[in-house]
Amino acid sequence: MNWVKVFIAAFFEVFWVIGLKHADDLWTWTGTVISIIVSFYLMIMAGKKLPVGTVYAVFVGMGTAGTVLAEILFFHEPLKISKMILVSILLIGVVGLKLVTKDEQNEGGETE
Repeated sequence: MNWVKVFIAAFFEVFWVIGLKHADDLWTWTGTVISIIVSFYLMIMAGKKLPVGTVYAVFVGMGTAGTVLAEILFFHEPLKISKMILVSILLIGVVGLKLVTKDEQNEGGETE
């Protein structure tokens, strides 16, 4: 369940990162701020049970990949093969970190 929080946090990260670039009125800025709050709240809650370094790496990696994809699909950024290869390498690293990380940790860092 904690990894689901990280994935949802990364999903909201995409919205707030795009909002920082494209927000131009009260409603879009409000959505951006709400996305920031939801994103960081979920990441912090997941970080209480999972290794913080891995949580942050997965959060940033997935957020970066999602933002690049959203910019290409919705804002007509040019699709560059080199960019897609590098994002793929980033995602492979994120998946690798997830696979080698235990799911639950106590405050002392011991695995349950």
